[in-house]
Amino acid sequence: MNSSSIAQGLLETQAVKISVDPPFTWASGIKSPIYCDNRKLIAFPAIRETIVREMITLIRPMNPEVIAGTATAGIPWAAFVAHEMKLPMVYVRPKPKDHGAGKQIEGHLEPGKKIVLVEDLISTGGSSIKAADALRNEGQGTVEDIIAIVTYEMLKATDAMSEAEINLTALTNFTEILTEVKDKGYLQEDQVSLVQQFAQDPSTWWDNFSA
Repeated sequence: MNSSSIAQGLLETQAVKISVDPPFTWASGIKSPIYCDNRKLIAFPAIRETIVREMITLIRPMNPEVIAGTATAGIPWAAFVAHEMKLPMVYVRPKPKDHGAGKQIEGHLEPGKKIVLVEDLISTGGSSIKAADALRNEGQGTVEDIIAIVTYEMLKATDAMSEAEINLTALTNFTEILTEVKDKGYLQEDQVSLVQQFAQDPSTWWDNFSA
């Protein structure tokens, strides 16, 4: 797998954007030099096909019986993969519905199945682990692997995945994206260094930068 070519595709389609000053503001309130919107990628057939092909190559040795996607951004990727692999698919809501049957998992899921969870992006890993927990508890399935398009390589996510006994595999990552950014001249050398510091401590990065 060529993670640098995936990173390049994300930058070319502007699914990933880099801005040091001003930074982006995430929903959590964190100020970040990187913003990733992988929903854009479904509109570009070439990079879409590459991502699906690479995902399937990585997923096959995991021997899943079901492909699961996280709502909403993981759903199309899980659907593409499940279709090509001819496997059942379900998707996981952020929380159980407050009406009807109150399910968090949508689709038909037999108990005891081995599931690979498909994500578009891993930041802190919290929402992904909650989805895995739902598949394990409500779905009574086995979840050992999460595959994502991008990981920000945050230490918090690494620790959380380890604690949850989940293996994370990503097609590309924060480091590869920054390498492409540097090689293509999107940022100056000193700005690249500042952006690299973000993954180490996202919550204080902007405070330290703007001080």
